[in-house]
Order: sequence, then C-alpha cells, then structure tokens
Amino acid sequence: MRFWKSSSLAVAIALAPGQVFAHTGVGHVDGFFHGFTHPLFGIDHLLAMVLVGMIAYRLGGRALIIVPAAFVGLMIAGGVLGAAQVELPFVEVGIALSVVMLGAAVALNIPLSATVAAILVGAFALAHGHAHGTEMPAAGSAIGYGLGFVMATALIHVAGIGLGRAADLASPASRALVRSFGGVAAVAGLGFLFGVV
Repeated sequence: MRFWKSSSLAVAIALAPGQVFAHTGVGHVDGFFHGFTHPLFGIDHLLAMVLVGMIAYRLGGRALIIVPAAFVGLMIAGGVLGAAQVELPFVEVGIALSVVMLGAAVALNIPLSATVAAILVGAFALAHGHAHGTEMPAAGSAIGYGLGFVMATALIHVAGIGLGRAADLASPASRALVRSFGGVAAVAGLGFLFGVV
C-alpha cells in the first residue's frame, strides 16, 4: 500500500502546474541565494538532476563521479554561452527530452557505460545551463548566482545518488519505486515537450 501512495505522490509532483517550469523568465535573479534556490523551483531541472544522480548510483564505480561532473561541467559551459547571448537551437526541447530520456533510462534500467552516460547527460546539461545562463544577472552578482546554481545542482545530484542507495538497501519494492519514478518523470518530460505540463 505504501508503494502505491508513494507512486501517487510522485505522479502528483511530476504533473504539477506549468508555472513551476524552470525557464519562465519571471522573477528577480541576483546573487548566491537566488542562484542556489533557482534549481529547486523548476520541476524540469530538478527531475533531470535527481535522475542523473540515480543513474550515477546504478552504474556505480567511476560513474559516481564522472556522470554528475559531466552534467555540472557542461551546464557551466552552457551557462556561459547563455550569459554571452550565444544562441543554441532547441534549448527547451533539449531540456524536455533530457527528462524523457533520463527518466526512461531509470525506468527501463537501460545498461549504459559510464562514458556513454557522461556524454548523454553532458549534452543535456548544455541546454539546462544555457537556459539558466540567459537568466543570469549581468552585474557582479552573476558570479554569486552561478556559484549558488552550481552548488545546488551538485547537491541535488548527491540527493539522487542517496535516493538510489536508500532504495537499494530497503527492499525490492523500493527499487521498483525508483523505476516507477523514472517512468513518471519520462511522462512528465513528454508533457513539457508538448506543452501540456
């Protein structure tokens, strides 16, 4: 029964109103605090970061470092491009597809090498970083904002690793819940892609 209650909660969160979509362009962004909290209020970014952590945990070994590091590093590169107003095509599509594909990888337990996973998440991270880089303040507070954003992203990756680990230690039902979370995230990503979430 607890499994189904948890699954229902995951569905409700993933299908939350579109106002929580990370790239609304609304609101004041300035300094470390805003940079740190910004990823927490965009369900697309939050889902992608948790999924990256879950994938890194499932792969284990060096993937625990290189998969989240690839996301953070290429997110920074994308952020620099966005802040410099360098155009990247299909940024929002890339963000939505990241949630679809990373969610599917978790749901279907798709076998990936650490290198392939790092390349995949890194490509998606460019889009995430670019979208947030275009929202970055132009003044000196941009550095604080960027540091806050990077720190929050890394911590959410760690949370995803922790969730994967906790589920692995708990029970087979908990491991099934992780896969269900991936499936719900993939469906939410389709909602982002087609503008219905």
